[in-house]
Amino acid sequence: MVTIRKDTLANDEIYHIFNKSISRYIVFNSDVEYGRFVHTFRFCNLIAPNDNERFSRFIKKNINGNLENFSERTLVTIIAYCIMPTHFHFIVKQVSDNGIAKFISKIANSYSKYFNFRHNRSGPLWQGRFKNVLIKTDEQLLHLTRYIHLNPVTAYIVNKPEEWKFSSYNEYMNSAKDKICEFSDILEIKPALYKEFVEDNISYQRELTKIKKIILE
Repeated sequence: MVTIRKDTLANDEIYHIFNKSISRYIVFNSDVEYGRFVHTFRFCNLIAPNDNERFSRFIKKNINGNLENFSERTLVTIIAYCIMPTHFHFIVKQVSDNGIAKFISKIANSYSKYFNFRHNRSGPLWQGRFKNVLIKTDEQLLHLTRYIHLNPVTAYIVNKPEEWKFSSYNEYMNSAKDKICEFSDILEIKPALYKEFVEDNISYQRELTKIKKIILE
């Protein structure tokens, strides 16, 4: 069940966190904007020595967006993610008190300011408060990673999940140069088997999405 939590999310629990743009507004229009969002969420996950450190200033001082050695402490452990034109998905484990709420709030505010300045617009970008689902079992977690990694394929943006640069799928395939996620202590992923597990569900997930659209629209 999807919930909008009013209480504090629990440390050491795993959650599916997601949010959409207002009125399905396209908030990622180019590789530059997708890339900016990736750098933004990586930065926003760090517990900065200086809470007033802003991403815009930080990125100017670190032109390549290199976040290594900036901090070893994080708000959440990122297990998987996928960024889509109108929304985003994260699977995270909270490791700091109120870490998820802080993480998403910082991301939303930082990217909204960047996007609005870039597009000469004003006003909110996201649909209110983020949604979350508590992940209770390893099986649920595994199937959820497949679901979010297939989002770009389900939407017919790409034909195969490895073609989408803005998700963690290629980390699961051990083919990503830059590692963002930490999942080896939680899931035992064998790339060849995981690839088969994901691709076997492409047709079903696409068909299910069509049925949902027919019912809801």
